[in-house]
Amino acid sequence: MRSTNAPLSAGRNALVRGPVSVLPLRAVAAVLGVLVAAAGIGPGATAAPPGPATFSIVAADPAAGEVGVAVASRFFAVGTVVPFAKAGVGAVATQASANTSFGPRGLDLLAGGLTAEEALKVLLRGDEGRDGRQVGIVTASGDSATSTGRDCKSWAGGRKGPGYAIQGNILVGEAVVTEVEKAFLASAGKPLAERLLVALKAGDAAGGDSRGRQSAALLVCRAKGGYNGFSDRAVDVRVDDDPDPFGQLTRLVGMALVNDLWNRGWTGFTERRFPEALKWQEEAAKRAEAQPGMLPEVLYDLAVIRLANGDRPGAVAAARRALALNPGLAAQAAADGDLAAIREELR
Repeated sequence: MRSTNAPLSAGRNALVRGPVSVLPLRAVAAVLGVLVAAAGIGPGATAAPPGPATFSIVAADPAAGEVGVAVASRFFAVGTVVPFAKAGVGAVATQASANTSFGPRGLDLLAGGLTAEEALKVLLRGDEGRDGRQVGIVTASGDSATSTGRDCKSWAGGRKGPGYAIQGNILVGEAVVTEVEKAFLASAGKPLAERLLVALKAGDAAGGDSRGRQSAALLVCRAKGGYNGFSDRAVDVRVDDDPDPFGQLTRLVGMALVNDLWNRGWTGFTERRFPEALKWQEEAAKRAEAQPGMLPEVLYDLAVIRLANGDRPGAVAAARRALALNPGLAAQAAADGDLAAIREELR
């Protein structure tokens, strides 16, 4: 983790090397008063928690019907504050002196037919804290907007284009957002979650948040993208506190992409769209080869879906491998009606 503060001992040693002069108590008090005032702490005030100074990208893939947000910060659990998205509507990132009402309100405005710029203007209009806000908005069709208030701490700014908006504050420099943009554009054609991850990591490689690293999050929404198709959260992962949030986020996104394909496969199966279910489950199994903790269960459901598609040999092969990798699945297989046709071959 990059250091947040300079070592206190070095400064203390430097002070005692030369002659020491003693200030009158009244002068000391005056100096302290100036420092307190400069820090913005009034009488009786308590230190406020740090704001979610950060860098983020909101993006849309209209062809895939996906919208999403990726964010990283030297801030605890940034994923609880910044990202908001809704399938078929758009995505919002609210940060710096974040106004979290901008998320749901912004999505409501987009759902009502406003453009990204129009929604942004409505959100900021009448907001007394707007000079300290930073906001990124993208619609499901790819219209985008970004705003950085004049009081956001340097370096602060953003970039936008068709299908994305990028913003950051308290960054090491403008290169952070430009590298996020380059990486996102260069990854065209890949799943949105992968593009967001690549973009976020490029921003970190360019220096990221000047205070260091702590948390990161990635959210992608697609209609019926969640478990059994009951929600739109296709990928929703967070690292709340870790010295290497990018390493952890990469691991979790890898698992989440398998899980997303698996959800699509199983949802198709439960809705009796067997050929479509097989397509997604086969892809899930391929990706799961790099995720050994998920592979047995993915193969088990692949066996069920292959059998539903009339591929008995393929179902037996997948089921046998699943049971070999995780013998704990044997009891489930013995009682599973979906595998009744091949039960004897699994004994």
